[in-house]
Amino acid sequence: MPRMRITRAAAAIAAITATALILSACTKVEEAPEEAAPTFPEKDIRLIIQANPGGGSDLSSRALATELESILGVSVIPENMPGAAGALAMEYVGSQDPDGYVIGFGPVEIAMLNTTQGANVLPENYDLLGQIMLAPGVITVGANSGIDSLEALVAQAKAGAVTVANSGAGSIWEAATLGLGQATKATFTPVAYDGGATAVSAAASGETVAAVSGLGEALAQGEAVRILAVMHDERHPNAKDVPTVKEEIGTEVLFGGWGGIYSAKGLPDDVKAVLESAIEEAVASDGYQDFQASAGNLVVYRDSAQFTTFVNEQFGVFKDLLG
Repeated sequence: MPRMRITRAAAAIAAITATALILSACTKVEEAPEEAAPTFPEKDIRLIIQANPGGGSDLSSRALATELESILGVSVIPENMPGAAGALAMEYVGSQDPDGYVIGFGPVEIAMLNTTQGANVLPENYDLLGQIMLAPGVITVGANSGIDSLEALVAQAKAGAVTVANSGAGSIWEAATLGLGQATKATFTPVAYDGGATAVSAAASGETVAAVSGLGEALAQGEAVRILAVMHDERHPNAKDVPTVKEEIGTEVLFGGWGGIYSAKGLPDDVKAVLESAIEEAVASDGYQDFQASAGNLVVYRDSAQFTTFVNEQFGVFKDLLG
């Protein structure tokens, strides 16, 4: 009997000990802190710009980056990567990890370069996050050209080829020149120059009959040129006396140097949502709005879905026009 009592006591002690160990283990599991989910962004973001410093793409990108920094709470670092008419930068961004830490400024050429150069630049390669600006095209002639309206310029082009300066082969302004000819059934011959300012200067001097460029480049020539029309669906607020193409000749011709923000394809949904929201907020900021007004550009915002649809439509337009 004593031995049985000892055995029962030992069993009871063992059971109590086992229970204590189990409770202790449970307590430790419950007390273990949960690992916090990472939030975006946690480090600096690189903004790749496809052009040299000082141009329209560069300045628009930097104006946006300034606003994005205050919204996202990290540095947004502009990085110029010119080359191959923008294809170098766009192919680079498309090759990066889709984590949101490398984004790019995508000009209108993002919808053109596959057609004009055979570059691996296709809308489907990217997550298109939002449009941020538009620089409508304008048609100018030299002040001493004797041409005082777009109607007169079109009539001259129907009688014989009219030379039109643009910012370079394969550029948006070359495409706009061809588009104007297609819409009017007139012969406009594009002449490539090294940039929009040089192209407008050629028209001012009479080296070409006309030029197609952004408004800012035309206004910079002052009284040396006459701006005949704007290639937009309404008059430009910085040149309210300049009619639209449709007002002049009854046919709508819409071309402009638009730009937006994009990344490599496949961003996580939460990262994409943060970036899209930040871009929308940055575009609406006073600082960004003031910059674009002073640059002669229009602030045009499209969200990710709208921008994606728009770029795909533009890709089709340029493929038909330039392919």
